[in-house]
Amino acid sequence: MTGLYMMAGTALPVSAQNTVKLKADVWADNWFALYLDTKLLKQDSVPITTERSFNAETFTFSGGYPLQLNFVLKDFKQNDTGLEYIGTRRQQMGDGGLIAQFTDLASGKVVGATSSAMRCLVVHQAPLDKSCARERDPEPGKGVCQFLSVAEPAGWKEQGFDDSDWPRATVYSARAIRPKGGYDKIRWDRSAKFIWSGDLETDNTVLCRLRIDR
Repeated sequence: MTGLYMMAGTALPVSAQNTVKLKADVWADNWFALYLDTKLLKQDSVPITTERSFNAETFTFSGGYPLQLNFVLKDFKQNDTGLEYIGTRRQQMGDGGLIAQFTDLASGKVVGATSSAMRCLVVHQAPLDKSCARERDPEPGKGVCQFLSVAEPAGWKEQGFDDSDWPRATVYSARAIRPKGGYDKIRWDRSAKFIWSGDLETDNTVLCRLRIDR
């Protein structure tokens, strides 16, 4: 049975003692959805189909320690070739990137941030051969334009999910990510790093998990 404690004459679960209010700062290229366990906290307000959809999001939420935060990250692609601007002179592979930090509003301290300690799984990768970007008529799954697409693992957002076989996030420099569109309006803590999976260009959909303990 869950233990209880008293607050203002009302019995509350012990877990309520761990409840905190946090501010989240998130910048993603191009799109993200953030979950607290399985609950959707925030979805990027700028549609991924918007050209140059670079933007930052700042919002607050409440949760109890330990916090299991889960990101679905997407770089824009027109189809399963993984390319954008298909059929134009700008035809190319896009590139992704994420930076985020979480601040305890009571203490003003950053209690969690994106780093190499996170685990990230690629669920869509394309093109598997980068020469696809030079094709005049690229078609998904044909020739050099092969792709990899797998389902999200069952229960991956749950706190008890075993992600030990997922690769660790790769940290990138600001120079590699080239952030714009709201990034400079946020005062980033030194602990917050730009992350993605192992390839900024071919890894189009990535799942990442961040656990924050008290």
